[in-house]
Amino acid sequence: MSEKEGLNSFCENLLQEVLIGASDAEDGGFKVNQFTRMVVDYLIEAGEVEDVNICFYKSRGMQLNGYNVNHDEDCLDIFVSVFNQQTPPVTVTKSQCESAFRQAETCLRKGLAGFHSTLEESSESYDVFQRIHELKANLVSCRIFLLTDGIVNQDAFHPEESGNIPITLHVWDSARLYRLASSGKKYEPIEINFTNEFGQSIPCLSLADPESDYKGFLAVIPGEILAGIYEKYGPRLLERNVRSFLQARGNVNKGIRKTILEEPHRFFAYNNGISATADDIEFDAENGCSISKIRNLQIVNGGQTTASLYYTARKDKADLKGIYVQAKISVIPERHLEHIVPLISKFANSQNKVNDADFYANDPFHVDIETLSRTVWAPAVDGSSRQSKWFYERARGQYLDAKAREGTPARKRQFDATFPLRQKFTKTDLAKFENTWMQLPHIVSLGAQKNFNDFAVRLKERGRVNVDARYFEHLIAKAIIFNRADRIIHEQKFGGYKANIVTYTIAFLANHTSQRIDLDKIWKNQDISIALHNSIRDVSIEVHQVIISPPNGKNITEWCKRKECWEMVKALKLDLSPTLERDLINISKAANQIKENLGVYSPNDHERELINKVSSVSSDVWFQIAKWSKETGNLKPWQRSLAFSLGKLSNNPGKMSIKQAKQGHVILEDVQALGFKTQ
Repeated sequence: MSEKEGLNSFCENLLQEVLIGASDAEDGGFKVNQFTRMVVDYLIEAGEVEDVNICFYKSRGMQLNGYNVNHDEDCLDIFVSVFNQQTPPVTVTKSQCESAFRQAETCLRKGLAGFHSTLEESSESYDVFQRIHELKANLVSCRIFLLTDGIVNQDAFHPEESGNIPITLHVWDSARLYRLASSGKKYEPIEINFTNEFGQSIPCLSLADPESDYKGFLAVIPGEILAGIYEKYGPRLLERNVRSFLQARGNVNKGIRKTILEEPHRFFAYNNGISATADDIEFDAENGCSISKIRNLQIVNGGQTTASLYYTARKDKADLKGIYVQAKISVIPERHLEHIVPLISKFANSQNKVNDADFYANDPFHVDIETLSRTVWAPAVDGSSRQSKWFYERARGQYLDAKAREGTPARKRQFDATFPLRQKFTKTDLAKFENTWMQLPHIVSLGAQKNFNDFAVRLKERGRVNVDARYFEHLIAKAIIFNRADRIIHEQKFGGYKANIVTYTIAFLANHTSQRIDLDKIWKNQDISIALHNSIRDVSIEVHQVIISPPNGKNITEWCKRKECWEMVKALKLDLSPTLERDLINISKAANQIKENLGVYSPNDHERELINKVSSVSSDVWFQIAKWSKETGNLKPWQRSLAFSLGKLSNNPGKMSIKQAKQGHVILEDVQALGFKTQ
């Protein structure tokens, strides 16, 4: 396939995916929202941006399709989309690009000036402009991204006026997206020419061993250069960092900052330096072993050091002259990247505790889900005999790659029938489904990438998950619930915050049904019941009211990210309909309710009282917890076993150990938080 044919095919698939994701809506704004979301997913995967809040606003001389604020709340990303809906892709002219950038710059300027006060307070538009205004005193930079399904031939654009806030303009057209998607990598490689960009090469000591499967170098990098690299590439430098989502992201370590400001001459002595990897290094022949170019530099340890240098220089106007950072650079052949780099990351990250968050696409959990998605057939529906599968895209671009490998048009049509585009889901989708079901809508509301990071950590803490066909079927059932809820809530025309309403509504139903929604039935029917459909519709109305009524006039988007919002939604007094009750999994009734308010005990105090209280929970309740957790997939296997054992020991505190009591107490808290209720 030629490059032109490949680009056209990519654009056609992108358009079809947008149309399917937009649920065939008549609203053009809704389609452009879906386009924006899909393109930004590529940029998140590439490490270009951290996340995005989709928000469509357009009026005379103004347009904005999304935004994001970094962790330190001093950098703003604004996204503006030019969505032509044409294939093959058409040219987007220089004047069209300049117009789009100008409209986005106007949004920034007016937002800083208080434009939100002219808008309806319950609208998402009010929310984004209020957020921009809140950042007025702290904002140090702004990036504007033009996203388009067309072709842009202009190389560079410059802001009309930046005022006191530096603005950079970035174009992502269909050609650039296609190169990213088809390159076999999930990111655009970082290539640094030290001589051209910083006026000097980097002296180093070679530790190359001809018998080794990698090459090692020790270098000393000036602080100014390291900060300059971070300014240009930001989080992309830390793509392979095990802690990439727990790292500084601009948070300045107080100790590092103090050294930079007060004792810069001792920075080299005090700091542990950085560990980095690269695909290739070129040397300056005139200066011996001195690095002139480096390809795909990735900092696997030292993100805190790197970001601190940049932010201390930026915020505190610190002079970085005289500051040097030691660097251990490993040049890894591509065939060894996936094996060696995670180990370097793991062992190099010893300055701060590593919390087992190295949960990448190659983790066995994801590989197992992918394998099942290629082999498990979904039941045929509507009287048809044709079955299909749900495609798990473990790494971005897998779906299109798999389809392209089919070769002939007939085989591609067969692929489409087997793996319908609407049945494709990604890692961030999976995390969204699972964290919603686990009643963490405030975490889901943080954004796709941050929610995935949280899911990764929680799953690692939970231990090895038995990913079998039953787990996969239940996962797809949760996906169906989520997708149907998205459609139902869109039809309600609330006017904004759909994503938040969806996750909060499902979380409420999961909690108030004790997760007894029949996932097996949903998998079998590949759809939700009428009773669940109506419950989603009714609950969403009440959830919407809580979401748009934050206390003390808080920003609604930020309110949705707080646990207090979930507590308020969870406390809604809504009765489940009798028809939904009949749909739920039938768990045998128990005689007594779980004891509430067990109290909080220190591990070394009141141990006897704790044993007595845990023992006072009836055996029926413990047996029901064990059965419920098996039906719903909650609790670890040893916790289910312990619940059953505690049922046998119930009402006999003399035989219960303090260790059993403490773990039993944790189990009771966990199941209560998940909405467990005795029947």
